[in-house]
Amino acid sequence: MLVHDFLINSANRFPDKEALLHAGKRYTYSQIFSAAQTISNLLQQHEYRPGFRGVILTDDPFEYITAYFGILMAGGIAVGLNTQTSSRSLKAVLSDCSPSVMFLRVKFERYLKTLPLEIIENITVFRGTMPDRKPATNIPQAPSHPKDLAQIIYTSGTTGKPKGVMLRHSNFVANTNSIIKYLGLTENDRVMAVLPFFYSYGNSVLLTHIAVGGSLVVNQNFLYPNVILDEMVQKQVTGFSGVPSTFAILLNRSAVKKYSFPSLRYLTQAGAAMSPTLAYKLQKIFHGIPIFIMYGQTEAAARLSYLDPKDLYAKAGSIGKAIPGVTLQLFDKQGVSVQPGETGEIVATGENIMAGYWNKPEETARILRPEGLWTGDLARQDDEGYFFIISRKSDMIKSGSHRIAPKEIEEIIHEHEAVHEVAVIGVEDEILGEAIKACIVLKKDQTCTEKDILKHCKKNLPAFKIPHQITFMVELPKTVTGKIKKRDL
Repeated sequence: MLVHDFLINSANRFPDKEALLHAGKRYTYSQIFSAAQTISNLLQQHEYRPGFRGVILTDDPFEYITAYFGILMAGGIAVGLNTQTSSRSLKAVLSDCSPSVMFLRVKFERYLKTLPLEIIENITVFRGTMPDRKPATNIPQAPSHPKDLAQIIYTSGTTGKPKGVMLRHSNFVANTNSIIKYLGLTENDRVMAVLPFFYSYGNSVLLTHIAVGGSLVVNQNFLYPNVILDEMVQKQVTGFSGVPSTFAILLNRSAVKKYSFPSLRYLTQAGAAMSPTLAYKLQKIFHGIPIFIMYGQTEAAARLSYLDPKDLYAKAGSIGKAIPGVTLQLFDKQGVSVQPGETGEIVATGENIMAGYWNKPEETARILRPEGLWTGDLARQDDEGYFFIISRKSDMIKSGSHRIAPKEIEEIIHEHEAVHEVAVIGVEDEILGEAIKACIVLKKDQTCTEKDILKHCKKNLPAFKIPHQITFMVELPKTVTGKIKKRDL
């Protein structure tokens, strides 16, 4: 099976059903398929070689979805681009993946004007995304194989230069089917899609709902959360997916407590670690609605594990167990399996694991090893097989003789009633090597001092984990997908 078969099958089964609702417009499955086929026909008339790269730079969901599936149907590799870009960032990605075609929303054309001619002279650019004309006849789909590349997803770059993650059709099909199974998704589901589709998590939300013939209610502007809450009620949304900062905004900067959601069936969270405190508050507001705490990586076509909602309290802070079709193990640096309770790096195997990094064989070899995908995440496993993330290897703070995981400190600080968000980092220190610094955003209308935070930390943390510096900020720097950019801090 191929990724674009998700759309083709749903268009055959539900031709007149609403697939996409956005900004007052509604598109059926047959309309989306017809538009994607038009794009595919035009691309094949250009006679691009199989495996050509087609980049997409648009914030219009209809344009994105139709270009995405059109590229795949024509035998190409889709590359969704971050809309919060710059000429410099765009230059880096285009130089790396060497696309043959670009689908561009006109508002982003300004970025192309400053690029060197040699980068764009071999790229056919469709402005406005939809081609101006429809070929007279439909051209059969270009032949593809499940092991062919379907997409290159560039990582968000929170820890360094973005890398192009190469994902096969088979990677997405395996992961999509697994997620559908544990979430129990059907054609009756309609998700509130607030995450951009070029982001791995957003891409997963897109594919799972297209695959089952569900509906996507899209509003990717979270500046006005109450507008999104209104839309969730009006359009009878059954699912909502977000990252921790999404839910922090809902809890602290919206009127969510005044709403009821009679159609809402589930919530999912991924993208970064969610503190147990935030999860508990969320469960209290969305009483009786299952919350799926999930863990994954772009390199795994999105998902690796989830915590069953019934275990939210009993296994607080856990990322649960591997999803169907995935195996997770913990290894030490020498590749030796660790015992329950001991810390090791999560290593994943499954049909969903990437083919590697585009044009980066050395980095690919570093994390794709005989044991599987070395995730870079340190964790422990309890006697019942539940995984608990300790920290990213790259996040570990080396202070004096101690190796300290920021996550534990962040969770403790987040328990303070005045704290909206927190990020803990290591900063250079002449004596300790690295000192612990906490960057904190307070809730609106709340006051708190450095002394208050330190008192709270001293009560709940050992002395060597108490922050040496505390900085209060208006906002934490984030990627467009809501991940905190610790490098900027």
